Amino acid sequence: MFLNRFWLLVCACLILAYAPSYGQSGPKEKTSSTSKSTSKQATKTPKKPKVVRITVTRPTNPVVEARPSFATALGLRGQHDELSLKSSVAMVMNQDTKDVYYEKNPSVSLPIASITKLMTAMVMLDAKLSMDEMITINSEDAHIYRHSRLAEGTVLTREEALHLALMSSENRAAYTIARNYPGGLPAFVAAMNHKAKDLGMEHSHFEDPTGLTSENVASAEDLTRMLSAAYQYKLIRQFSTWPDLTIVIKNRPQKFINTNRLVRSGDMDIGLQKTGFINAAGRCLVMQARVNNTPLLLVFLDSVGTQSRFADAVRVRDWYERMPEGEPKPIRRLM
Repeated sequence: MFLNRFWLLVCACLILAYAPSYGQSGPKEKTSSTSKSTSKQATKTPKKPKVVRITVTRPTNPVVEARPSFATALGLRGQHDELSLKSSVAMVMNQDTKDVYYEKNPSVSLPIASITKLMTAMVMLDAKLSMDEMITINSEDAHIYRHSRLAEGTVLTREEALHLALMSSENRAAYTIARNYPGGLPAFVAAMNHKAKDLGMEHSHFEDPTGLTSENVASAEDLTRMLSAAYQYKLIRQFSTWPDLTIVIKNRPQKFINTNRLVRSGDMDIGLQKTGFINAAGRCLVMQARVNNTPLLLVFLDSVGTQSRFADAVRVRDWYERMPEGEPKPIRRLM
């Protein structure tokens, strides 16, 4: 009996002795395994999947289409004619006899764009100002016509300005010519309209010396009168058909391309040529050329496409050269 109690006491002591260590070791092992698991998860964190964008971002501002030309608004564009010309308005006239050989909507007044510069040149030359006088592209010129190779502060002679206005259709050059006219820009524009009236251009009006405004308008009939008058000025003939020109601007030579000579002299015997374009006018061309030794005045307004106005000129030349009797029967004579 005593022994049994003794052994029970010994067992109880042993149990009490080992109980704390067992309780401590259990949590330690559990914490260790948990930290190892966490570290493994940290090292094996999967990469984020790639996101492929399937939507298209479009500009919030709507695309504004260019306004149609005046001729389009009037329903003139696309009209069929005998020569299948791409121009809405056309006229072919004998410069010497004033006989009209071909016409298409000849009396409609339309914007004429940079063809205006022929009138600008005539008004300037009529004033007999010094061609060697130095004129400067100032802040006003630069502000009004922002796209130009003639930077503000450029100094050039009046002759160089006229050359660039006619050959490369430089708007700043044309504007500074008018600004340096006696009485300034208002007097120059008044002189342009007075000159038009003297030439019998009854359906024409001018608002500026460059043609960038749609307010500069004329009919094909009026443009044959203006073209014939401009041909009488030697400098206008030379500058409109001159090869490319290099001038020094701020101590650096710059080459200006003749934008009129898209029809080569080898293709046609051209005495004077001027192009023009704004959205309201479409592609325009006036030209004096000899065909079968006959001086012809050609007018093309509101042509579709960059090259179609020149293609129309070639069509007229080919049509005229195919005439069996050498010259077509005139439709009428322009008085």
